[in-house]
Amino acid sequence: MGPHPTVAAIRLAVRRVLHDVLGSSADPHPLVLAACSGGADSMALAAALAFEGPRLGVRSGAVTVDHGLQDGSAVRAQEVAGRLRALGLDPVDAVGVTVGRQGGPEAAARDARYAALDAAAERFGAAAVLLGHTRDDQAETVLLGLARGSGIRSLSGMAAVSGVGGRYRRPFLLLDRDTVRQGCLAQGITVWEDPHNHDPAYTRSRVRHEALPVLEKSLGKGVVEALARTAQLSRDDADALDQWAADAQADAAGDDGSLDVRRLSTLPAAVRRRVLRRTAIAAGSPPGFLFARHIEEVDRLVTGWRGQKALNLPGGVAVRRANGRLVFSPS
Repeated sequence: MGPHPTVAAIRLAVRRVLHDVLGSSADPHPLVLAACSGGADSMALAAALAFEGPRLGVRSGAVTVDHGLQDGSAVRAQEVAGRLRALGLDPVDAVGVTVGRQGGPEAAARDARYAALDAAAERFGAAAVLLGHTRDDQAETVLLGLARGSGIRSLSGMAAVSGVGGRYRRPFLLLDRDTVRQGCLAQGITVWEDPHNHDPAYTRSRVRHEALPVLEKSLGKGVVEALARTAQLSRDDADALDQWAADAQADAAGDDGSLDVRRLSTLPAAVRRRVLRRTAIAAGSPPGFLFARHIEEVDRLVTGWRGQKALNLPGGVAVRRANGRLVFSPS
């Protein structure tokens, strides 16, 4: 008798990713780590990795990150690590981090978590780190991007492969949260529910428990799937526009990094603004603080030039128009 259908779907998703890792790794037995909080999604991921990894000759381990935001979190992280070892994963590491305040609590926790996962991957020499984000998480990410008005890249959600060298892999983006959790129940896997997931103080929690249910009630049960599909379509469009912008930037840039206004003016607005954003970031403006309104102001130096003074961008970058060129320099 085969595994429960949900378990089979989960294992298949992980198996496909492991095949990809094997195909791109010079190591015939690469190490793959599962990032695991102890929740249902990540425990299902870890269990599937523990099952599929040995069958494919992939060394399989895990990392759990203690954000230190709740009483007893260090003890809980060690308990999760123990459950991961019991699955047969090795190495397993429980890493404590200090969460800062920059960008708000959710962004700060995410930055600390990824920094810890990057460090663990480097320490162990892992070829990839698996993340348990589901189709529901993708839908939430798209809604958050829509609410921020951050453009098509924000609407593209999470990539199946991301990070330096394609380190991060998300096998479950085509699986819904219920399927993954039913897989845990079918295997008798003990899970921990993070209370922050139900705390209305967190934006994602409000989207999950308030916004999405209202949309589904009004528009039907296909909202999550439609939002996830929007993410993929948006990502395809954004990738194409980004490549166009990279080529256009190379064409317009001088040896000093300044941009030819005449060449910029012939570009579609979506491409031109990407060029301006890329150039500002290269000049030292931090991406997380460079908003659409900043780029729109820079764009006016191209499309609405009336002798404006230099603009100051986040990160101490100034932009001015001189002799038919846009010059990005320290302010």
